[in-house]
Amino acid sequence: MNENAIRARCQNLALLFRSASIASHLGMTIRFDEKYRAIFEMPYAGNMDNGIGNIHGGAIATLIDNAAWFTIAAQQDGWIATVEMQVRMLEPVKAETIWSRGKIIRLGNRLSTAEAEVRTADNRLVAVGSGTFTTTSIDFDPEMLRDTILGDTQKITLEEDY
Repeated sequence: MNENAIRARCQNLALLFRSASIASHLGMTIRFDEKYRAIFEMPYAGNMDNGIGNIHGGAIATLIDNAAWFTIAAQQDGWIATVEMQVRMLEPVKAETIWSRGKIIRLGNRLSTAEAEVRTADNRLVAVGSGTFTTTSIDFDPEMLRDTILGDTQKITLEEDY
């Protein structure tokens, strides 16, 4: 894919995520950096705590899956599906905004691998993970996405690296 196609793909993927109920439920936001790596942020809201007051590992794993998936998806034409993922919790997180960024390890025609880190707002590393993703035969139709879900009014901008 050329640079313009990747940029357009990132815009469409951001629209797709913003239309998903998980985005509003968890309060997550998405953006892409200048290398087209997906960056997700989840502000602390208290609704994802476990029984001892830490952010639940499932919410942290979701950040890893999203960052890795969207980073791979930005570089592929078709729909992507997660085949497997691994998550390693490094330390607990209490009442803090957390964020993740994906990084491509291998981009293949059928299988791709990416990793992601989860950090606190003060850049403390709290979890790492990786995933394998397959490019499926399902079409990703950006025109349907723009017209049906959100219209052609929302755009994303690429931001500087952290």
